[in-house]
Amino acid sequence: MLKLCLQRALRPAVQKLPSGPRLQPGIGRHTPSCCLGTHGRNEPREPLNSPKRAKEFIYRLQPKERTCLLKELQSFESIAIAQETLEPSPPTAAQIRYVLLHNAIPFIGFGFLDNAIMIAAGTQIELSIGVTLGISTMAAAALGNLVSDLAGLGLAGYVEALASKLGMQVPDLTPKQVDMWQTRLSSHMGKAIGVSIGCILGMFPLFFLGDDDEKEKEAEPCGDTASQSS
Repeated sequence: MLKLCLQRALRPAVQKLPSGPRLQPGIGRHTPSCCLGTHGRNEPREPLNSPKRAKEFIYRLQPKERTCLLKELQSFESIAIAQETLEPSPPTAAQIRYVLLHNAIPFIGFGFLDNAIMIAAGTQIELSIGVTLGISTMAAAALGNLVSDLAGLGLAGYVEALASKLGMQVPDLTPKQVDMWQTRLSSHMGKAIGVSIGCILGMFPLFFLGDDDEKEKEAEPCGDTASQSS
């Protein structure tokens, strides 16, 4: 999806560059030949809708990534120009499902790690620092969320790399199909579904924490009885 944002921001610059032989209308689809870096540092925080944002993003890329990006943009633009006169056809139901699945898988990992780390870190903070400093449960949860966010900065690239190793290729769509509302809606739905599933799965630490709480509650009456008898 990164390439979809870049093709709008860098279109004026790409049109000035010499491109390879253009495809005839109706021939071929856009299939990426190489991949960009997967590290989170290359992810733009804001949309690439201005030359300044596009320049900042390009400066963060490695030389090989810039070369790959330029080739893909030229290929994307050449196909888009060749198909301008054709009547666009909406993506099929199978393509919509694939776009949804392609976007959902990485976000399952993001949601899982975010929730699991937050719960585990928040609990440990509450039992250690919370007891010493007397902070509230919500403050411990906030600090756990801080730890989870910091961990996500370093783990995002590994999650994306793992998702790419599952064999999920970029959806085979034409440039016009990429910009259609059906594709964008399916992409956002896939991300939302993936995060929801990941967050639910990331709640597994609560199963272990529940046993500890029950043991502590059971131990309290025993301690009260012993004090009364003495």
